[in-house]
Amino acid sequence: MDKPDDQPAGAPLDHATIRTIVIGILLASFLSALEQTIVAPALPTIGRSLGDVANLSWVVTAYLLTATAMTPLFGKLSDIYGRRMIMLIAVVIFIVGSVACALAPNMPTLIAARALQGIGGGGILPLAHTIIGDMVSPMERPRYQSYTAIMFMAASIIGPVLGGVLTDYVHWTLIFWINLPLGAAALIMTDRALRRLPRNDRPHKLDLLGTTLMVGATLMLMLAMNWGGNQYPWSSWPILGLIAGSALLWLLFALRLRTAPEPFIPLSILRNPVVAATTVVGFFSIGVVIGLSIYLPLYLELVLGLSPSGSGTALIVFMAAATAGSFIGGRLMSRMVHYKRVPIGGLVLGIVMLVAFSVRPAGLSLLEVAVLLAIGGVGLGPLYPVTTTIVQNVVEPHQLGTATGVLNFFRLLGGAIIVAAFGAIVLGGVDAGGQRLTLEMLTGGAERAGADFAGLFRWVFVAGVVFLTVGLLAMLWIEERPLRGPAKVAIVPPAPAGSVAAE
Repeated sequence: MDKPDDQPAGAPLDHATIRTIVIGILLASFLSALEQTIVAPALPTIGRSLGDVANLSWVVTAYLLTATAMTPLFGKLSDIYGRRMIMLIAVVIFIVGSVACALAPNMPTLIAARALQGIGGGGILPLAHTIIGDMVSPMERPRYQSYTAIMFMAASIIGPVLGGVLTDYVHWTLIFWINLPLGAAALIMTDRALRRLPRNDRPHKLDLLGTTLMVGATLMLMLAMNWGGNQYPWSSWPILGLIAGSALLWLLFALRLRTAPEPFIPLSILRNPVVAATTVVGFFSIGVVIGLSIYLPLYLELVLGLSPSGSGTALIVFMAAATAGSFIGGRLMSRMVHYKRVPIGGLVLGIVMLVAFSVRPAGLSLLEVAVLLAIGGVGLGPLYPVTTTIVQNVVEPHQLGTATGVLNFFRLLGGAIIVAAFGAIVLGGVDAGGQRLTLEMLTGGAERAGADFAGLFRWVFVAGVVFLTVGLLAMLWIEERPLRGPAKVAIVPPAPAGSVAAE
């Protein structure tokens, strides 16, 4: 199962093999990314069908909780058992969870099935980034990493549209059944493609205690971020208890990292200043992108008075610009000696967009909004592939899975915390009668009684400026190490059927 350290190098992977691997992992990644957005338009229909509206938010939350918590675990497992086996397991778990969602007879079953689906989905995307790291040199990775960002952006645009069409014209269960043929195709393509992938796995032991502490700390923090300001006030005992419990588990996890014979996250990764600073960049920059994707539609409708279709059009402009920025940024990074100029310039453009919105939150035309979102999207788009490439460039090949998983984990965690911060600003506002706003008011389920939405969203954009500024300072701190160029990579031929390595 484990590749010897002294395995001789062979010929590099040819372009046809690389293309086959990329197509396979992109299809698997598309499934994971699509499932984060396709459910949203179907939520009201699902609530009516299953006769439970009170717990509807858990259909989304359960997936995000398990996906975030499992991301670093799958990265670590892939360093131990190889990318192919763990990717196949992740895809199978995702498919099984999808079928369970489609067959769910009630809301609790659906929520549990979504949690199972999230376990698989949480492993697919970071494994795709890790596989690209195994396949090509750091100098070539930005181009391929940008493909995964393009796929993610495309899923963000296609998901809500496809979910709405399937729910309105067929049945809401189709949003889950559609994963069965797509997942089967991804399973077959991934299985065949990854048999030729170079293997960097080494014998490791999984620190079960450390894993449990990290997953528990993450779940408690995510619950606090999701419930705070919605189900419970931020100062309530349930929220304070969750935050305190999470802090305690994080402290125990940190102690475990110092005492474990082989910690869940190697200390060499955590102590690497490039990895630490890049993780900060990813936490804040990707977190802002996730937060904007959720709160921009509310801003466009409540402050600017756009229709849902107009709001959707503006959001598509943002996503399309981010996709283009990701592609262009990836190409530029692989061609520039001083590649940090790409993310630094991107963060500056993102800050410019948010400053413009904060200075004049009301009275903008659709054209002005589209121009600002295009500027910000082009700037923030490259941050996803760029941060992945920088981290993978400074770690050992046998640590790619762990390092990439940790980076993805903190990017998702940053999204959860920044979404909660934006929500606290908006939901912490009051209407003309001095009553605190509720999510029901914001979504049109109750009277919007004279609330100063422009003033509230002004502070959302100011907070976004602060977050991106922190990310920019962290990016300036990163040591710009030259990207390693193409190297000969050993191709491990497919193992005979039934052998241990074939598993």
